[in-house]
Amino acid sequence: MSDPIDVAAETPGDGLPPLREVIATHGLDARRSLGQNFLFDLNLTGRIARAGGEIDQGTVIEIGPGPGGLTRALLGAGARRVIAIERDSRCRGVLAEIAAVWPSRLETIEGDALDIDVAALGEAPRRVIANLPYNVATPLLIGWLRHASAFERFVLMFQKEVVDRLAARPGTKDYGRLSVITQWLCEVRPLFDVNPRAFTPPPKVVSTVVRIDPRPQPLAPARMETLERVTAAAFGQRRKMLRASLKALGDAEALCAAAGLDPTARAETIPVEGFAALARAVDAAGSV
Repeated sequence: MSDPIDVAAETPGDGLPPLREVIATHGLDARRSLGQNFLFDLNLTGRIARAGGEIDQGTVIEIGPGPGGLTRALLGAGARRVIAIERDSRCRGVLAEIAAVWPSRLETIEGDALDIDVAALGEAPRRVIANLPYNVATPLLIGWLRHASAFERFVLMFQKEVVDRLAARPGTKDYGRLSVITQWLCEVRPLFDVNPRAFTPPPKVVSTVVRIDPRPQPLAPARMETLERVTAAAFGQRRKMLRASLKALGDAEALCAAAGLDPTARAETIPVEGFAALARAVDAAGSV
């Protein structure tokens, strides 16, 4: 026997129909090829919207709004302007209905977020608040981090294992390239987990909402391109000592000495500042 549907938990006080009705009316069955899992629970969409902070200023950018549950929560929470990027043309009508309720506050861009310069959208401060399609979530984040200074905050939902990697500390099994790059540029704060049953269809994994705040300056001086190459080399052979894993970058022993690191250490034990020092050493040696 299935659980009863709590319609009140799916119907915001905005005069628009419940999300299940919206989906039925517009034929919005979630498609796996688009990484779609629709979130209906208004308690959760409200929490996500509130985690964005002062959204009555600047621009909120949402990726993959689908039937508009989070979009409605953002506008209902006072977002001054929301720019929603959606590649599924079936959602055009739904988003138009939402825009009619909040005139001049919702703009929809039909397209693939991977192909759009999100850092140039709207007015600052920019916040990206989204339940990201899991099949493109990490590439999207890496792309935005290349322009981290253009954003005030990210409030994003990923698979829990991705958030574990984003927030991982040195010496743990989840610590890796994504941890280093993200923490070098931002402060990472996991907020709360979301049970698969909150979605339609339920994903096979637990999800986690995370807040990522870009730092005024990176944690330590380095060039991002070099830092990416250094971490790729180090974590590409994470079981090996640095003197072995960094050979592709030049004289590994000399690089470690210049960075003040033990060449017998392994990548998973090196703090973010240590990788930044390695990147500076590589650039100084002209190794990359």
